[in-house]
Amino acid sequence: MATKTNSADGRTRSSIQIFIVVGLCCFFYILGAWQRSGFGKGDGIAMQITNGGADCNIVPNLNFETHHGGEAGTIDESESKPKVFEPCRPRYIDYTPCQDQRRAMTFPRENMIYRERHCPPEEQKLHCLIPAPKGYVTPFPWPKSRDYVPFANAPYKSLTVEKAVQNWIQYEGNVFRFPGGGTQFPQGADKYIDQLASVIPIDNGTVRTALDTGCGVASWGAYLLSRNVLAMSFAPRDSHEAQVQFALERGVPAVIGVLGTIKLPYPSRAFDMAHCSRCLIPWGANDGKYLMEVDRVLRPGGYWVLSGPPINWKNNYKAWQRPKEELQEEQRKIEEIAKLLCWEKKYEKGEIAIWRKRLNAESCRGRQDDSRATFCKSDGVDDVWYKKMEACITPYPDISSPDEVAGGELEVFPQRLYSVPPRIASGSVPGVSVETYQEDNSKWKKHVTAYKKINKLIDSGRYRNIMDMNAGLGSFAAALASPKLWVMNVVPTIAERSTLGVVYDRGLIGIYHDWCEAFSTYPRTYDLIHAHGVFSLYKDKCNVEDILLEMDRILRPEGAVIFRDEVDVLIMVKKIVGGMRWDTKMVDHEDGPLVPEKILVAVKQYWVVGGNSTSTQ
Repeated sequence: MATKTNSADGRTRSSIQIFIVVGLCCFFYILGAWQRSGFGKGDGIAMQITNGGADCNIVPNLNFETHHGGEAGTIDESESKPKVFEPCRPRYIDYTPCQDQRRAMTFPRENMIYRERHCPPEEQKLHCLIPAPKGYVTPFPWPKSRDYVPFANAPYKSLTVEKAVQNWIQYEGNVFRFPGGGTQFPQGADKYIDQLASVIPIDNGTVRTALDTGCGVASWGAYLLSRNVLAMSFAPRDSHEAQVQFALERGVPAVIGVLGTIKLPYPSRAFDMAHCSRCLIPWGANDGKYLMEVDRVLRPGGYWVLSGPPINWKNNYKAWQRPKEELQEEQRKIEEIAKLLCWEKKYEKGEIAIWRKRLNAESCRGRQDDSRATFCKSDGVDDVWYKKMEACITPYPDISSPDEVAGGELEVFPQRLYSVPPRIASGSVPGVSVETYQEDNSKWKKHVTAYKKINKLIDSGRYRNIMDMNAGLGSFAAALASPKLWVMNVVPTIAERSTLGVVYDRGLIGIYHDWCEAFSTYPRTYDLIHAHGVFSLYKDKCNVEDILLEMDRILRPEGAVIFRDEVDVLIMVKKIVGGMRWDTKMVDHEDGPLVPEKILVAVKQYWVVGGNSTSTQ
């Protein structure tokens, strides 16, 4: 039987009216009452408020009338009316600025260049608000969202026909259902993962971070979550319309991406496991560049899984309807490159093969004498933003004994989350000591406790997909850690320190990005965005409006934003978002009004293409 979602009705609208009457005192409490979802959650809370049952004393220890520099007066924010940003045209509902389909077709198809990031020049940037489609609703809470997505949120049926036999996705009434199948696992991802777990230590916390190349609708990553494995999935925006969008609607980490000519936006030694399930990447081509890039981001001792062609081609070539000779040559090249990388083949059965990367360079002494082995420079392995992929092997970090894990041995998860990351213990991150790391953890535990008092929905399961725009050491994500949510930890390319490797050492995931450009995701894919010091960091680097419009694009209707920055910066931000259909309130630092750093909390109003907003102004 299809699972149904309720459309907006009079009860939801009356909840909004209550919101307006009660006022911003109950800003976030009542937010929960009127958020649209498939369950009519708001009605019970709205009734409680009507009966006088709501507690508006949300943050008794914080002062909403923010003071500056110890002065007792309130901030004057009424100098001029904000610029009003109009909705974009309906055709931009699913606009992805740096992976725009029409712009992509003007670039060469060779090596997937046309599927890489190609951002619009300044004169072609949109300066409007991306609308939601008609009928848009809040996604189901996890874990139900893994299996069901409201049709209105991503109304694309092509995959239900194209991938019908493979059990990717089915259309049932007003929802899509995801049975957990895939091209290589039509019987379900769980059984497929069980097969991998017979070789790879997936279930004991040794494998925590995974990379899924060419992920489809990310069912592999979705089902790994129940085993406490966090996968970063990526796929291009191509003829399989909305596959990454479906993944994010399901509450599964994913980005738009491709293995083409540019390095992946991840640090070296990031993933415990990498995976390709009939991902159509020509692994043997271009002198082995693609496998060498996987090797760069794979931890010493990590695993690479390849399922589908050309594995076991002798038994499968007829089913694949491909010439034996072509498949044989493909597998020969893959085996040759894997040997050059010094990977050990651990398993080959059916259509699955598994290799393991060695623990250190001592295990690969013979490779030093191989004339085909060209090594990359060791000082630029994490300098990847828009850098060309090279046909070279990333060297292992130095070791002091043959049994040592190059780069340092990690704890199993969840102990990994708060143990000292090897990159910090070894002094590899300039300016970050063990003491500063521990202080950072304590600070963010305190900040997150304050956030939960301000916005009580943070712990409720309402916010599944969370983004930290300036993640630092990943301590915000660590303090939030819960099966109900995941955090995309973004380390800006202009950040003072490159800390993304530390984030991965902790068993978290993230990505490098420059906020002067659009993020590699679809609109409406994050429930909560955290922006700590982002606008101070990008001051005079690019247009503040562009960054805020990008935040609006990727934020779901009725999603929330938490800004933490200097008060003057937040006053500027508050004025701009006043014209973006956001409701905002300034809050003091948890240590009181004398601290110049403040918090600005915001909620994006619900509005759809051609419709009205839920403005409280």
